Amino acid sequence: MAEPVWSQFIPPETILEQVRNTAPFLRLDASEPGPLIGLGGTPTGYLRVLSSARPVESLEDYFALCCAAHQATVATFVPTDVDSKIRGVLWNQTRDPEVLGRMAAFTLQMRDWTTEGISTRVTVDPMWGPVSGHNGEWFSVASGGLGRYLQLGWEEPFSAGIRAELERQAQAFRQALRTPGREIETLQLAVSITHNLGDLDQGIGYWEGAAKQSEAKRLFHRLAHENKTPFGGIFGHIANLYRDCLSAEGHRHYPLRGVKALRRSPALLLPLGPFLDDWGAVIGGSPLLTDAERAEVLDALLRGCKKIENQLGYFRALAGWQLAHGRSFERAAEGLPASGKKLLREPELRKKIALPRRSFESAYTKRVEALRARLR
Repeated sequence: MAEPVWSQFIPPETILEQVRNTAPFLRLDASEPGPLIGLGGTPTGYLRVLSSARPVESLEDYFALCCAAHQATVATFVPTDVDSKIRGVLWNQTRDPEVLGRMAAFTLQMRDWTTEGISTRVTVDPMWGPVSGHNGEWFSVASGGLGRYLQLGWEEPFSAGIRAELERQAQAFRQALRTPGREIETLQLAVSITHNLGDLDQGIGYWEGAAKQSEAKRLFHRLAHENKTPFGGIFGHIANLYRDCLSAEGHRHYPLRGVKALRRSPALLLPLGPFLDDWGAVIGGSPLLTDAERAEVLDALLRGCKKIENQLGYFRALAGWQLAHGRSFERAAEGLPASGKKLLREPELRKKIALPRRSFESAYTKRVEALRARLR
């Protein structure tokens, strides 16, 4: 009997346990019949896959499970570690056209999966819809599939969708940029889109053979670089805005990963930094957290302020918390270990926390206004 495809990878049971650990608020108790690869065709298709009681017995079902787990957890504090599998490794495990066709069809369905209830890192444009890091995760899976089809010399189903999604995100950014009063949204879009272009490059990084010399690579690779003119060169401007004032916020939030209380509800998920004042207010006032748990969050934020060079988001979280719920902040401070209390007394930290939100954000909005004037 042949070994299952996952014998060299993470077992399905482990993947599901990782999802339950980082996103215990998800309801995964409904048993869905049928092959996993056939369960992706609804906005919550990832939940249907994760809730299936069917054993994982095929390459395409394992692929579907990994994609669903990634969708459910990538915006949580502890994402599942399946990126390389869905971006390239699993695509390269077969050349069976029927198997790859089912994987491709599932990937195209993923583009319509919702982020509601699993991410707060979403910027919604009234005309162009939501933009988030999940769009980049789709890029990476679709580009991995595109490379495999190109390598095999087959007609591929991905280029049109990738191009349309790039156009949509570019238009969402242009719309926000030209609209006074939407400067912070413009910056949030710059964060998501730049990361999404990086995800697209990650998928392309798995391309082999003919794919590496293809027209698709010329069009889609390294779009976050100034010398790339496709799509009007807008992605170079977006990436420059990100690199100039936001790149320090692109870390993986390791200080917060050990705080299990933050995994309790989607209401506690972390938004895009550095604009974390409102999230800090949520932490300070949420009935989902005890005083002891808030002290743990405070300690983690303080350690993050000290260890992660140049980031400012954690300072803003502390500022928002202290302003909105001063007594809660004081109680959490009382529960800090001695090392945390020492950090909280540092003059430079206190100075950054005291900076008013309007003053902090004005420096960022001026960057957007300057780009708006330059591209007018």
